Amino acid sequence: MTGLITQRLAEIRQQLPESVRLIAISKQVSVDAIREAYAAGVRDFGESRIQEAELKQSQLQLPDITWHLIGHLQSNKARKAVEKFQWIHSLDSLNLAQRLDEIAAQISCQPEVCLQVKMLPDPNKYGWTVPELLADLLALDKFEHIKIKGLMTIPPQGLDTSEVLALFHRTVELADQIRQENCLNIQMQQLSMGMSEDYQLAVQAGTTMIRLGRIIFGERTV
Repeated sequence: MTGLITQRLAEIRQQLPESVRLIAISKQVSVDAIREAYAAGVRDFGESRIQEAELKQSQLQLPDITWHLIGHLQSNKARKAVEKFQWIHSLDSLNLAQRLDEIAAQISCQPEVCLQVKMLPDPNKYGWTVPELLADLLALDKFEHIKIKGLMTIPPQGLDTSEVLALFHRTVELADQIRQENCLNIQMQQLSMGMSEDYQLAVQAGTTMIRLGRIIFGERTV
């Protein structure tokens, strides 16, 4: 009998262009649920807490999983993040970028990162405002050990459908604007935007990565 997670994934995949990478957000989700998603073909999993991710990684022992950090990263946990995650979506400040770059150089790895940007004012979110990010580009371009791949954004709560879609379109335009700066070490190949409630709008706007939790795994139970 096909499991519910497998069914949900099949339905979601039918709607997705091949260009969109599905990241299953497995925070507060059991290892058994992750195994079912893995058996259904998912290879990208997102976690927001490093300690929880470490425990799951040790229990799963699946070498072809790519782990994505999607939660706020404190500087004192930066080393663990670089060691345990191939992708960091929540790089939200110049100071954190410098710390990650130093650690990546020390342990000879190159984590792929997205720059978290607030397209609208939002006191509940971390990240650069658009003017702050544009002002920091020159400094960010000097980091050679982290691989800056694109932007991540989360819309503020309370927006209607047209406002969310417009925000995603502006994020695409910002990536284009940054691309035109011809930075050596900053690429804008990836857009990490779209979650369970708005991923279809993000796909419409041109996202390349969506972060889906509840719509795959249901309400969190652990």
